[in-house]
Amino acid sequence: MKLKEKISECANRAIEGKVFPGCVVGVVYLSGERYVFPFGNFTYSGDSPVVQKDTLYDVASITKAIPTASLALQLIDEGKLRLTDRLIDFIPEFQNSDRENVLIQHLLTYTLDGYGLASATDGADGKSLREKSSKDILEILMTHDFVERPGSVFKYTNIPAALLGLVVEKITGESLDTLADDHFFRPLGMSRTTFYPERFSLSEIVPTECDDWRGVVQSVVHDESAYVCKKDGKIMGHAGLFSTASDLLTFGEMLIHEGEYENKRYFSKERVKEMGENQIAELSDFTGLGWELNQPRFMGKYADEHTFGKTGFTGTLMVCDVNKGVSYVILSNRTYPERAADSSAINAFRAEIGEILLGNLE
Repeated sequence: MKLKEKISECANRAIEGKVFPGCVVGVVYLSGERYVFPFGNFTYSGDSPVVQKDTLYDVASITKAIPTASLALQLIDEGKLRLTDRLIDFIPEFQNSDRENVLIQHLLTYTLDGYGLASATDGADGKSLREKSSKDILEILMTHDFVERPGSVFKYTNIPAALLGLVVEKITGESLDTLADDHFFRPLGMSRTTFYPERFSLSEIVPTECDDWRGVVQSVVHDESAYVCKKDGKIMGHAGLFSTASDLLTFGEMLIHEGEYENKRYFSKERVKEMGENQIAELSDFTGLGWELNQPRFMGKYADEHTFGKTGFTGTLMVCDVNKGVSYVILSNRTYPERAADSSAINAFRAEIGEILLGNLE
């Protein structure tokens, strides 16, 4: 069965099972060969717009890697930042009881247990954020204690990326969105990737959810804390980016070429290697530098110890494998019209697509 037929069968089955109303699956190879396949509609309504190859999706936590961690890794390449630097060297207003011990390495590897803070900033309870301002959220970030000591546990929350975004802005004196445009999106030709989806027509952007706070969540960031901050004019490092499959594949193509694209270098080979190398073996877990690593539950059984990627809560995924010479993207709005009880269905779809794409390289 041909690649498109395999992906189509998988995507259409997921749409019929109401995993999501539509999706885009794209893949690019080291040769530059690429394919982008759109499926389904924006919503389950009969008159809903049909998903196109260049339809914009809220990529959610992919923002943590592109652009936030990527900007930090560029600063490391430039000698302006080190993994062993302390957070308070850049953000002295950070005041919790572990302030002396939080390193940039902890932010890039998610080895901070801010779980108690997650309820206030991760959208675990969207209602708790309705009356908050960006100032309130930043105050919580700066003062809330961690559950465990920095570096002692791998805990995936929004906290490290939110803090890392502030570090990048402090070092450069520029906002995250400006930095992302100048360092990545514009030079890579990613013209449909933005923190400002309102610049595009609603007919080009899928809705992500219907909630009793905002109504139809469309053309605004789905993540509640990033939404509150964006309303106040503050772009955060953990969520807020909108993009297309083609644009993200361009970034992926640059990564599988070890940081180079069209004769311009974005990362050293060493930095790209670290994205796909386990940084926390001593914790008996896996994570790359700025990326998730070796996660068969959403990458499938052909992922290995150097396959890195990033999921987004809205139903998105980007994966790169430099050794295999492939990068692929899944964009969906699995949270529409309401979020599922868990991620089992979307992860099953992600893993199946991963097995098609990573297992089809002979």
